[in-house]
Amino acid sequence: MPLTTLDPQTAIIVIDLQKGIVALPAVHPTADVISRSRTLANAFRARDLPVVLVNVAGGAPGRTEQPRHAGPFADGWTDLVPELDRQPGDITVTKRTWGAFSSTDLERQLKARGVTQVVITGVATGTGVEATARQAYEAGFNVTLAIDAMTDMRAEAHDYSIAKVFPRLGETGTTQQIIDLLDKRRA
Repeated sequence: MPLTTLDPQTAIIVIDLQKGIVALPAVHPTADVISRSRTLANAFRARDLPVVLVNVAGGAPGRTEQPRHAGPFADGWTDLVPELDRQPGDITVTKRTWGAFSSTDLERQLKARGVTQVVITGVATGTGVEATARQAYEAGFNVTLAIDAMTDMRAEAHDYSIAKVFPRLGETGTTQQIIDLLDKRRA
């Protein structure tokens, strides 16, 4: 579904743009993802719309076939990248699962602010971004995904999420298309 509109109370959720994750090799340059996410965050801030900055500092319990990180993260690994220019009014969420809604108070915080739609950016497309989009959709939010402001470590995961999953969860668009819709609301 092409990008059509943004609700009056839309928030941006920036997923896992933190020092340890952005240092990993990715399909698309993380510097571009960070820059576009910051552009969107600044556009939301300029319109007094909520900005949510999410980091991950753990994992869900349970067995998996693939090895996971064990033990504490290195100092600074979970720190948000400074390029996001975190502001005092931003909402910060530390998650310990793939999605930003599970086991956090993000849904409550957004609904308390009257938010009905979320725009999602970040890393990794097929895990943190997709899980957050799924949880937002299931919680009743309209979902928009800024497909040029996300990347993954695996090309097939990135491409599959964008082509097959995201159109079933909401609308997709570019950073500029989202900013154009924000500008259109002001006119």
